[in-house]
Amino acid sequence: MLKRVFVAPDPGRLRLRSAARAVVGISLAVAVCGLAGHSLSAAIVGGLAALLALFTVTDPTVRGQAVTTALLPVVGLPVLAVAAGLHSYPLARDAAFLAVVGAGVYARRWGPRGHSLGVFAFMTFFAAQFLHTVPSQLPELYAAVLLSLCASSTVRFGLWCYERGRAAAAVPALSQGRGLARVTTRQAVQAVAGVAFALGVGQALSDQRWYWAVGATWWVFVNTVSRGETLVRGFRRVLGTVLGIVVGFAVALPLQGAAVPTALVVAVSIFGIFYTAAVSYSWMMFFVTAMASMLYGLLGVLDASLLVLRVAETAVGALGAVLAVLLVLPVTTHAVTDEWIRRALHCVHACAAETAARLAGTPDADPGPRVAELEVLLARVRLAVSPLVHPLHFSRERKARAREVLALLDTCAQEVRSLAAAASDPVASHDDRLSAACWRVEVAVEALTSPTGSRRAGEPQPPLAQAAGHHPALTHLHGLERALAAMAVPLQRQEPA
Repeated sequence: MLKRVFVAPDPGRLRLRSAARAVVGISLAVAVCGLAGHSLSAAIVGGLAALLALFTVTDPTVRGQAVTTALLPVVGLPVLAVAAGLHSYPLARDAAFLAVVGAGVYARRWGPRGHSLGVFAFMTFFAAQFLHTVPSQLPELYAAVLLSLCASSTVRFGLWCYERGRAAAAVPALSQGRGLARVTTRQAVQAVAGVAFALGVGQALSDQRWYWAVGATWWVFVNTVSRGETLVRGFRRVLGTVLGIVVGFAVALPLQGAAVPTALVVAVSIFGIFYTAAVSYSWMMFFVTAMASMLYGLLGVLDASLLVLRVAETAVGALGAVLAVLLVLPVTTHAVTDEWIRRALHCVHACAAETAARLAGTPDADPGPRVAELEVLLARVRLAVSPLVHPLHFSRERKARAREVLALLDTCAQEVRSLAAAASDPVASHDDRLSAACWRVEVAVEALTSPTGSRRAGEPQPPLAQAAGHHPALTHLHGLERALAAMAVPLQRQEPA
């Protein structure tokens, strides 16, 4: 399984670049904290701030990323002060933590920036529990956070800004509504309910390490929408934690905080977190758990009972998330997958239309941005469909249909990429058959996405040209037609989940 993760496709080596840059940026942040004479606790907080800035800030433009990074301390430092001030008042502390959870999830309505700020606020409160922060430590921790963000930003935006010049597609959001019809509102309510359960049961297990259960619930909710996605993520969270605990027993316990080997293992763990995050949540959690075990060794509190407690608290947190999405305002997997598939299909048609316009000589027509958008949408479709294709899913028929839809969407994406390449050919010329083929693609998409089928079903359709091979773009348009026609059967037989 690990071999599949490390040989997974990495277009442009973006995962490799991200992981390598994270190691450099976080190492520089921790080194700067050390040179400034900060304590170990401050260096850990600084390293965490740098990690979050590099991991969670995903605005589509470099300028947007810089603005979001600058806003992180604006949100995080007041939260850190609240957490430290309430350290001796458990009831008030717990209520504040629940408020941070609700606000952090609700902030996702404002897109990638809201998501980043919400995660940073939560993890700042979490770190205060991890380190038992008190008000007297705040000046040093504030300085460590600011220094670390400056150091990591120097790497991200100065020394190694590989995003500059790339046209990144913004991550789309689900349809918005009002009140509880808005997905982010429902998720905020679910997250608060799940965290409240995890907090109560977690404190019953341990009055010192209860925050692990809260953290597990929170991270299960990150980047999930439907109950199916959350169930799968909860399972993977526990699996990754158990695997990481093995490293704790095999490596962290024997080392007991030895500085140089601990630093090396932490660096490898950071690389693994960033490299595997996009392809395997289980392995990402494996590296997170391994890193946490090493940090506890540095703090001098690591023992076998602590590692076992980590697994128990993680299981409680995952259970809290599962109960919340099953019992509190559930969002079905079918509803989420249906919307993402609809969006992907509409984007397929837009790509075809932009290509035809480009070949017809329209000067501002460009299929490139649409192709990038389609890649983002397909990633969201795969995430939404993942519960249906998971090995633990009970229905073989539904699993087969979901895999068929994914395969056909991948075929559509391949044809769209080829279309864009054909449109970029300077010797390509307009062919009247392109308009007819694009018309049929539009009708096919409308038939798949409209509740009542295509409104043009009764209109006369242009004939399908037989000499498709005479024009590369036409060949790929006909490939799109065939894939869309084949998709009708599995989509019409989808059932709610």
